[in-house]
Amino acid sequence: MTSLKFGTSGLRGLATDLIGTEARRYTTAFLRHLDQIGEAADTLYLGRDLRSSSSTILADCANAASALGIEVVDCGVLPAPALALHAMAAGSPSLMITGSHIPADRNGLKFYRAAREISKEDETGIIRQLGDFRFSDISASTLDNTAAAFDRYLNRYNGLLRADALKGWRVGVYEHSSAGREALAKVFAAYGAEIVRLGRVDDFVAVDTEAFTDAVFAPLTGWLEQHRLDAIISADGDADRPLFMDNQGEFVRGDVLGLLAAQFFKADTVVTPVTSNTAIEASALFPTVIRTKVGSPFVIEGMEKALASGGRRVFGFEANGGTLLGTDLATDGETQLTALMTRDAILPLIGVFALAAEQSCSISDLVKQLPLRVALSGRLENFSSQKSSALLEQLMVPQSATAFFAARGSIVRMEAIDGLQFFLSDDTMVHYRASGNAPELRCYVEACTSAQADSALQWGLDAARIGIAQ
Repeated sequence: MTSLKFGTSGLRGLATDLIGTEARRYTTAFLRHLDQIGEAADTLYLGRDLRSSSSTILADCANAASALGIEVVDCGVLPAPALALHAMAAGSPSLMITGSHIPADRNGLKFYRAAREISKEDETGIIRQLGDFRFSDISASTLDNTAAAFDRYLNRYNGLLRADALKGWRVGVYEHSSAGREALAKVFAAYGAEIVRLGRVDDFVAVDTEAFTDAVFAPLTGWLEQHRLDAIISADGDADRPLFMDNQGEFVRGDVLGLLAAQFFKADTVVTPVTSNTAIEASALFPTVIRTKVGSPFVIEGMEKALASGGRRVFGFEANGGTLLGTDLATDGETQLTALMTRDAILPLIGVFALAAEQSCSISDLVKQLPLRVALSGRLENFSSQKSSALLEQLMVPQSATAFFAARGSIVRMEAIDGLQFFLSDDTMVHYRASGNAPELRCYVEACTSAQADSALQWGLDAARIGIAQ
């Protein structure tokens, strides 16, 4: 048995399971899959995060590619979107060795075709190509492209705003062990922000940008006051998910960052999973809002459909704030922000700061203008996929669902895009979905007030636990 499996974005598992043979097998299977779909590669770009296991896994991936006669370009430590951007500019596929926000003893692979992230169909194709390959232990010859890849990513944001757009902002960059810490500081400094670097560490620290109560975030409010900061920004391990704390010491959810950025860039179409806040529709800022399953492959699929239907400014973002751009954008008639169909942490942060500067207000004031509902999420751990399936099947039956939610009110509407969402007569929403990469049941709620949301979440978790036991 192995811990390795595809989740919402790439392959993940214990680092010890990925190092060596499995990293080589999946790299070989990926390259053979590309050949099968008519995208045979002669070059593979590689990048990594700062986990201790990532350099070893990168060498394994390079070895597998070299064994197939494919040239390997090592882009070193850099944000996942920077690797994707650089490889796509060369018309080549790439592999990012990263476990994103999961614990340091785990790792993973993110696969990129020459024009986009892989799809769920690609995942199936890669698995189909897995075999008992034999590998030699020769050292792969790689080309060092670290500086070029990093510079291309920085240049992506050059000229997007006026040079002094963020002058007067004092911004803390929580660096920890993010592969994006240098890029964050440089991009914001280039627009005039005064940067204060905070919390850099040498060993890898798992930072989940959605888990605001985690101990790693405890120092942030103190830093805000100590350094007289207007905001603190950060990203996860591979820098495709943003983190933002406003001047009041409040974290701003990723879907809110995505909404505000889409507003600044005047998106006509927003594509986002069902777990993002319903304020996106309630704001009436976007002519078209498309809801998808959770995971960037589903968001990309929705964006491609929007483009095919004539969308001219197509934004995608997940509830974690990772933002995708489906179309090239011109903000001043000349400067283009090129499309990038993969999650990025800098794009939503730049958009939010730019919108605040444009409206001469704080970001906390921007958030207050939105018709936000209080959104919370929780999970039942050690909740098997069989239990999750049984509960969801139970709730698909109208009579069973009515009885299940009777204590809270009647069901006004139900959606089954990813798991099951129930909109109730007490003006709350309860959403159940099984985790894609762990034995957990996720519960998401929305309500008008914090007290209502707290109550709904606790009730939702308790009801699921009791309901499946009956």
